[in-house]
Amino acid sequence: MIVIGIDPGTTTTGFGILNRLSRDVYEVLNYGVMETKPKISQSVKLAEIYKDLNSLIEKYKPDIFSVEKIFFNKNARTAISVSQARGICLLAAGLHKLEVFEYTPLQVKQTLVGYGRAEKKQVQYMVKQVLKLKDIPKPDDAADALAIAICACMEIK
Repeated sequence: MIVIGIDPGTTTTGFGILNRLSRDVYEVLNYGVMETKPKISQSVKLAEIYKDLNSLIEKYKPDIFSVEKIFFNKNARTAISVSQARGICLLAAGLHKLEVFEYTPLQVKQTLVGYGRAEKKQVQYMVKQVLKLKDIPKPDDAADALAIAICACMEIK
């Protein structure tokens, strides 16, 4: 079963694609970030994210789409733009008729580390361990996307 994890953002959107071979065994198919230029208009950024994500979906043909739920308590402007990027991700998933799993950062930390207030480094370490990687995936957005994909893999029966 192929699972794609997405950490949405407007300048950098992380992605991680896993093949769930069995309950606890995952093969990393790809991970990285989709980047847009910071100075271009929001509409162009969203179109680029959609185009890049659509290409990934068409190439890997995932069965499950997992995405981070947005939680902001300070900067409303950032929350709005990231929410727009998240909406584009959900649109792509919907148009491809993918089952969607959504996770808050707290749920991801709880699932991977066992503690909802875990540090980012602890989550990254667990991503490396669970996926049996030599190094922690870089950049951070890609590691976060892999963590989101792992959550979905663990939830699937």
